Amino acid sequence: MLPAYVKYYKPTGISEAVQLFSELKIADKQPMYYSGGTEILTLGRLNIDTPRSIIDIKGIPECALLEKTTEFFIIGASIPLTAIEEDDSFPLLTNVSSEIADRTARNKITIGGNICGKIFYQEAVLPFLLAESYILIASLQGIKQVPISAIFNNGLRLEEGQLLVNIRTESRFLNLPFISKKIRKQWETGYPLITAAAMKVNGLLRMAFSGICPFPFRSFEMEKEINNAALPFESRIENALQILPEPILDDIEGSREYRLFVLRNLLMDFLLELEGV
Repeated sequence: MLPAYVKYYKPTGISEAVQLFSELKIADKQPMYYSGGTEILTLGRLNIDTPRSIIDIKGIPECALLEKTTEFFIIGASIPLTAIEEDDSFPLLTNVSSEIADRTARNKITIGGNICGKIFYQEAVLPFLLAESYILIASLQGIKQVPISAIFNNGLRLEEGQLLVNIRTESRFLNLPFISKKIRKQWETGYPLITAAAMKVNGLLRMAFSGICPFPFRSFEMEKEINNAALPFESRIENALQILPEPILDDIEGSREYRLFVLRNLLMDFLLELEGV
């Protein structure tokens, strides 16, 4: 359950936020960065995460950016998913994020909260993996920009106290051919079985998945097999399935075998829709 007393802080700057986190950690106040709060409530009710202090980042200007320049599309960590849908500067991201939960929840769920979350689906990261986006990270040592592939490995690998400030995607990736699909076994807004996204870049397919393993991923090895034009589609797919990351999920949403069956069909859809584009 949620603790009866949680101390609330709302810094107005990046350095203030990371310094505050450090001070609260030293004081054993169990700090947590906060933007939308949906996961804090969900995990708190399950007695999984029970912070004693929360640091609201919505008052930090760099975390609230949503802007497009000639070079980058920048999304602050505190931007809710519905704002991304309404902006629609990155249609693939719009498609993926609009399938997360229902609209009422998406009004609260933020892009940073989804990507940093402990609920392993983290579907909103898939377009950023395909577009090789950059993440701006703040810590006591300063601010740095890193490729998402350098820090998202079986989940987002932030060090304790680091703050995801915003995500930057090169404008050249925003309107490339793409496809995204979410497969559920249960109700329309329930947890997904598999979410998959593909983008065609310089004639080759890039693919990223959530719900196959206990973490979202993009596999360069699978892409190499899928893009092997010397083979028929069926052979490319079977070769790609042989090099999936492990372990494949086997849970209440679907068995390992069912997930592989669904994934096989999704890969065929990707090839049929994007191969000739």
